[in-house]
Amino acid sequence: MKAYVYGANGAEIADVAKPTAKGAQVLVRVRACGLNRADLGMTKGHVHGAAGGVGTVLGMEWAGEIAEVGPEAKGVAVGDRVMGSGAAAFAEYTLADHGRLFHIPSNANMSFEDAATLPVALATMHNAVVTNGALQAGQSVLIQGASSGVGLMAMQIAKLKGAKTVIGSSTDAMRRGRLKEFGADLAVDSSDPAWVDQVLKATGGEGVDLIVDQVSGKVANQNLAATKVKGRIVNVGRLGGSHGDFNFDLHAARRINYIGVTFRTRSIEEIRDIFTAVRNDIWPAVESRHLKLPIDKVLPFDDI
Repeated sequence: MKAYVYGANGAEIADVAKPTAKGAQVLVRVRACGLNRADLGMTKGHVHGAAGGVGTVLGMEWAGEIAEVGPEAKGVAVGDRVMGSGAAAFAEYTLADHGRLFHIPSNANMSFEDAATLPVALATMHNAVVTNGALQAGQSVLIQGASSGVGLMAMQIAKLKGAKTVIGSSTDAMRRGRLKEFGADLAVDSSDPAWVDQVLKATGGEGVDLIVDQVSGKVANQNLAATKVKGRIVNVGRLGGSHGDFNFDLHAARRINYIGVTFRTRSIEEIRDIFTAVRNDIWPAVESRHLKLPIDKVLPFDDI
């Protein structure tokens, strides 16, 4: 089968063996795959968790039809239209654990392309905003890096869960101008030192109840200043740097609960629980297309 593989000469389309479903796996015929930031790193040879390096079939998000079911897989059948995340998505066929996928809603008029935008964003941000962030109706939330796909989803989930004030950050003026389309009540520029004052003003001087941080690095101390006393920060990403100065005194003085999350070190059992939580909590909003993401462009696989 054709697949997009990182090799000695970089990433290119190559012929590889078609995989076979074993255990709790399903084999999916890929109809569309989504591009994530981590994929860009792996095309340059970077490692993302256990994935990456020479011989790696790239890609981590897809939608398609189940072609084969492993003997221990449950709740799935050949022919099911599904979307999911995992390794080796940029190929004609990919393997997935039966608990790391969603059935594409049959009543939502959802294309494979639309479906391929959703799994990573839904799983990542439901876990960050709801499970770890413990957002409650009437509270305020700031999404750092809100113009990314997962950031746009985070704002929508926050609104769905009844957040009183949703603030999104982006350093790009054009993208910042569109954040209100996805639930932002206020959009701030995290490269402007005045953004903390803007957040405090919007929250009556108290700060937000929750920050979902995809930037980290240089904004870490600003986040502490923009978070309410006894508030919460969930560290999802480190686009602004994985190391930086951290004001431990401010952290302690504001008694902030600081939580770090990543899928790279989670067991398959933990990931199954996350996907189950999405289904049990917000799936009706997916079926109604209340939760959705924009598509910039669709390209044929030969142009990957």
